[in-house]
Amino acid sequence: MTDTRWRITVDHEVCIGSAVCAGTLPNRFKIVADKSVPVDSEIEPDEDVLGAAESCPMEAILVVDSGTGAVLAPEV
Repeated sequence: MTDTRWRITVDHEVCIGSAVCAGTLPNRFKIVADKSVPVDSEIEPDEDVLGAAESCPMEAILVVDSGTGAVLAPEV
């Protein structure tokens, strides 16, 4: 078991509400007022969340290691 946690945020200034993330991972993202919102702002590591962040057409999803502050996705 790991103590590592990831923080998920969505930049609502950038998000266009395409729902790619919510359609792919409804347990992690939902659409509220035409914008994506993470179901939980902090999660156990989940590779599928990295994939959702990478597939966001606007790169509005940010996944950060809560302990180190390292950006995990999207890749820069």
